[in-house]
Amino acid sequence: MRSKRVAIVGGGIAGLSAAYYLQKAGIGFELFEQRRRFGGVISTERTPEGFIIEGGPDSFLTAKPAAIELARELGLGDQLLGSNDAQRKTYILLHNRLVAIPDGMQLMIPTRSWPVIASPLFSVATKLRIVREMFFPPAPLADGTDESVASFVARHFGQEMVERLADPLLAGVYGGDSSRLSARAVLPMMVVSEAKHRSLVRGALRARAHTGSAQPLFTTFRGGMSQLVETLALQLPQPALWPKMGVASLARSANGWDFATEPFSHLVLALPAPAAAALLWPLDPVLSALLGKISYTSCITVALAYPHLDLPPGFGFLVPRSENRRMIACTFVHRKFDHRAPQGTALLRIFITSGLDDSDEAILATVRAELREILGITVEPLLARISRWRQAMPQYDVGHLDRVAQISQRVAQQPGLTLIGNAYGGVGVPDCIRSAKEAAAAIAAG
Repeated sequence: MRSKRVAIVGGGIAGLSAAYYLQKAGIGFELFEQRRRFGGVISTERTPEGFIIEGGPDSFLTAKPAAIELARELGLGDQLLGSNDAQRKTYILLHNRLVAIPDGMQLMIPTRSWPVIASPLFSVATKLRIVREMFFPPAPLADGTDESVASFVARHFGQEMVERLADPLLAGVYGGDSSRLSARAVLPMMVVSEAKHRSLVRGALRARAHTGSAQPLFTTFRGGMSQLVETLALQLPQPALWPKMGVASLARSANGWDFATEPFSHLVLALPAPAAAALLWPLDPVLSALLGKISYTSCITVALAYPHLDLPPGFGFLVPRSENRRMIACTFVHRKFDHRAPQGTALLRIFITSGLDDSDEAILATVRAELREILGITVEPLLARISRWRQAMPQYDVGHLDRVAQISQRVAQQPGLTLIGNAYGGVGVPDCIRSAKEAAAAIAAG
């Protein structure tokens, strides 16, 4: 039997993880990345002043184990850093005023009565709707029927809950619109809870009763998220890593997949869906078209470091669309995690989803003006960093799971082909690592 050799196209966290797990299985590989650095959207700067600035994701969900498991395998267990959840409070900008999300909210599901009743975030009508949901919940849709997150939340709690909480919460993760995002893909546990309990509130209360010991909601690394990428890359044979080596086309032969270096038995595309679609078009136009249906949005992150600021307690705030602001979220990074800023300073991270082609000066002017109006910040920042991410955030639109199932069926007709990354089964770092680990295991077993 011919030995397995794998070409991995894409050197983000998914591609690097696939290489690592293939190496563990004793399978040869070569990894091709068009940029000069590995890591994809993971991009950490460690400044001389002592700030750790994340251009891309600043952390991952602790509850998804793949990233922590990989970190521990790499000897980074003592570098894992949990969020300061004792200080975790998030605000919603409402009529130009910061209003705290009530204690006990699990995303947009209330699990404690009094904080919701006392909160100015919701109207009396919405509060009554929450109570009604416990005793007279809406009927679930037919099995397998998808709907938007906005529709799902509105059926249970009304449109105000969508506009003031669901939409801003998910905009910070997907950079998208809850009226387009798939409930089945984005909120799978809530859809399951609805099917089982009908009432989301009752389901959340029962789940909370069985929750184990508390763990931090988010986890990162003491040296920033790039610490994972850097350590991972050092574990791999350097001659097998090809930075600044993009792949412009694919070719099939009797030996498998032909590249400039040699033929490969297997091909792993760890690319955004549009890039994978472009490569696969000459070989399988149907698969390419399916991949092309996965839409993407762009975003900008702006990091601003300041001397001490008098900020409200908590991790930051979210901005609903109704506020007509450019920013959609602001994180108080120095509060969320330790070791992110020197003592006595503050580090803010702002998210924007429009104006990607604006100049740095225009972006900074807009952000500083909005921070002045919202937080009263008038001092000059000690430093500023802007990161632009064009078409970097996949949108799990309504019908996403069916679309992914069709893609999987089509991929199965291309022997040796595997697709991994955040376009399919989860957008977070642990999701990418899990997809890579599963792909490597399937190749090893095949």
